[in-house]
Amino acid sequence: PPIDTCALAVELGATFVGRSFSGDKKQLLALLKAALAHRGTVMLDVISPCVTFNDHEGSTKSYAYAKDHDDPLEEVTFVPFFEDITVDYEPGTAQEVTMHDGSKLVLKKLEQDYDPTDKIGALKRLHETARRGEFATGLIYIEPDRDDFLELLNVVDEPLATLPLDRVRPGREALDEIMESLR
Repeated sequence: PPIDTCALAVELGATFVGRSFSGDKKQLLALLKAALAHRGTVMLDVISPCVTFNDHEGSTKSYAYAKDHDDPLEEVTFVPFFEDITVDYEPGTAQEVTMHDGSKLVLKKLEQDYDPTDKIGALKRLHETARRGEFATGLIYIEPDRDDFLELLNVVDEPLATLPLDRVRPGREALDEIMESLR
C-alpha cells in the first residue's frame, strides 16, 4: 500500500497536518495561512497535477523563468503544456479529478463539523478515505495547545553563539548529576 504522508505526520508528532489540491485555491490558501501562523511542526501535503502549473508570463515558477535563472544539472528538452486543473466542491463531498495523463483521483473534502483536534479520529478518517480510494482534504489534525520544540527545550531568545560559556556549558555539578542518572 502507498505511504500516507498525512497519517505518517500525525503518527510522528506533527501538530498541524493538512492536505489540499493545488486546483482548490480557496482551501489551499486558507491552509497555507493557518500553517504559517502555527507554532509547531507543520506538514502540508499539496496534490499538484503537473510541473507546468504556474507556467505563465511573469511567474517566477514558470518554465521560461526557471530556464533563464537556472544552473541545470541536466538538459531538459521537453516540458509538455497542460491546462490548469481546478475544482470547487462543498465540504463533506467528494470530487473525482481526471489528471493530465488520464489517471483519476477522488478528493474528499472534510465536513464542516469534523474535529481536527481528535488525533485518533484523524488517523481513522485517513485510513477510511484511503480504503475507499479517496484523498481527505482540509485541516486533518491540529494540536493547538502543545508547546513547540523551542519551548520544550527551554531555548533562550538570544542567539547561542553570543552567550558566554558559563550560560551554555553545564557546570561540574550538573555533569555529575547527569552521569549519576545514567548509572
